[in-house]
Amino acid sequence: MTGGLAVDGLDFSYGKAGPRALSGVSLDVPRGEVLAVVGPSGSGKSTLLRLVCGLLRPSAGRVAVGGSDVTAAPPERRPVAMVFQGYALFPHLDVAANIAFGLAVRRVPRAVRTARVREVAEALGIAQLLRRKPSELSGGERQRVALARALVRDPVAFCLDEPLSSLDPLLRAAARRDLGVLLRHEGRCALHVTHDQAEAMTLADRVAVLRDGRVEQVGTPRELYDRPATAFVASFVGSPPMNLLPAGVLPGPPGAVRVGVRAEHVRLVPGSTARVDAVEDLGHERLAEVSVGGNVLVARLPRDTAVRPGDTVGWEVGLAHVHAFDAFGRALR
Repeated sequence: MTGGLAVDGLDFSYGKAGPRALSGVSLDVPRGEVLAVVGPSGSGKSTLLRLVCGLLRPSAGRVAVGGSDVTAAPPERRPVAMVFQGYALFPHLDVAANIAFGLAVRRVPRAVRTARVREVAEALGIAQLLRRKPSELSGGERQRVALARALVRDPVAFCLDEPLSSLDPLLRAAARRDLGVLLRHEGRCALHVTHDQAEAMTLADRVAVLRDGRVEQVGTPRELYDRPATAFVASFVGSPPMNLLPAGVLPGPPGAVRVGVRAEHVRLVPGSTARVDAVEDLGHERLAEVSVGGNVLVARLPRDTAVRPGDTVGWEVGLAHVHAFDAFGRALR
């Protein structure tokens, strides 16, 4: 157990006869760290967040925040603050009232509320916005207000539920940078649920990959990309995902059922062992989809590579870049 957030062996099912939404989930998020949680729809990401916040009660396992067991505590008794998708600001209240809302509900004296709101607003650089309405704010400013409303409660941990999904791509990139700076400056810990891999990989210190309610792997973004623990993580993390092929198409160790290679480690060379099916020009690079003996490979190519659909080519892969997985999808080291 750390001074941040820890969950240990969490189980949860929706209904007595329903399938488990989470099974034996254990995660540790120390102070000062952002842990992103990713996975396909239905993997248990939102359920995990609601268990940490106290909106759901686990059927087994425990939740600890700041070194204290809060498994049985109601949401308002937990040192956890939620930042919702779309920020969920009250449009009829100004920024100051939005930030102070939780304190007002708990009947904190007005003078204390005013002082605390001013303190947090100055820390986040939004003191000049306190009399504005949410409709008068930019996306990044609304994000800061939502964080201020959470921070004013002095939480140990933030729970972030797709907080940037409502922003357009340009605003999202800027807001992502700001959010990372703010979270680390405050020294709190954060559990960040997102479907956006770019957001997870750039904002988080570590990433947890969920599948069918279980943790497949936890690691830094680089570890998940370079050393996936399972074929599922290999196929889920990265854009494009890792090429996975039957063992034999590429050399693999004894016990290998599938082998994998990242697109940047596939080279197209003169030859006639593959056919180019499609080419995607992204400006800074090109992605080529090629057929190799009934299997499909994606190769990441320099922007000036002259290749077109229908071309016949050869291909090469450095053996040092080949990953191997057994019949259960586990990486063979």
